[in-house]
Amino acid sequence: MSKQPCDMPSAGRTMHPCDGRVVSTLTRRGVVLAALASASLPLLRHLPAYAAIDDVTEVAPGVFVHQGLYEVQSAANGGDIANASFVVGSEAVAVIDTSGSAKLGVQLRDAIRAVTDKPIRYVINTHMHPDHVFGNAAFKQDNPKFVGHYKLARALGTRKEGYLAANEQMVGSDAFAGSEVILPTVSIKEPTKLDLGDRELLLEPQPTAHTDNDLIVTDLKTETLFLGDLLFSVHVPTIDGSIAGWLSVLDDLEQRNVARVVPGHGPKTMELPEALAPQKRYLSAIADDVRRQIAEGKTLEEATKSAGFSEKDAWELFDQYHVRNVTAAYAELEWE
Repeated sequence: MSKQPCDMPSAGRTMHPCDGRVVSTLTRRGVVLAALASASLPLLRHLPAYAAIDDVTEVAPGVFVHQGLYEVQSAANGGDIANASFVVGSEAVAVIDTSGSAKLGVQLRDAIRAVTDKPIRYVINTHMHPDHVFGNAAFKQDNPKFVGHYKLARALGTRKEGYLAANEQMVGSDAFAGSEVILPTVSIKEPTKLDLGDRELLLEPQPTAHTDNDLIVTDLKTETLFLGDLLFSVHVPTIDGSIAGWLSVLDDLEQRNVARVVPGHGPKTMELPEALAPQKRYLSAIADDVRRQIAEGKTLEEATKSAGFSEKDAWELFDQYHVRNVTAAYAELEWE
């Protein structure tokens, strides 16, 4: 995977760049050799040539991020469209989101093993979406605790069959082989700290926003905040929860004082509160336009043709997701 410029997506990239010190860039050949040397998950270790998680960047001491592509899942990218991260303590490792397939999860695990041999104690999912959770299967051999929002198990359980079928169709059966839905074994209902040895992660469940199961993670040692898909950059945001709730959460996040944030889609790191401004503007444009059109008696069909279109040139994948966002906002706001 070639690196992307920090201010633009790579040519030809279309679901759902770059701060930091590159300390370990794994070549695709190196990943393959490491894979062949290991006996675990042998069927998953025939790595595709198109979308390998073959680079991670240390964005803060002990904090590593792989950047996904600004694309919809496809056979061409193998599902590598979301950011995936890991944090290394003196005793253990925590993974934060695992990408969109078991094969990509294997490659992420290889990247971790190129950095440290410490045990992988936790696999944390920031929310339910397939591009963040289907790599979980690669970590079963480590016997970690799978961690998520207390509503994550219900959300994934309800959508399990649909997610599996749809993503196998989009990514292809070969690239998707071995992928499965793994439900959390630890559910987070209140702010909770996880100890990695000389560093703690603070996990905080959020009210309904991007989804109804959003979880944010802060590495307290480096003040690095992992927002999952509560923060999109370049890639247009996607609403699967509540637009009003999301805007309220963004108001709260603006008050945070951290060194850096890692979005679910976008650059490897950004800064608050500036990182939130474009997304807040986009969601506010939709909400304001939809509320006005509802008051004027406009139909949903009419709203989808105009609401929020002032933002069209500001985002990648606008055509793929914007009408769906307006539809979700209309369905919610007409009952205010």
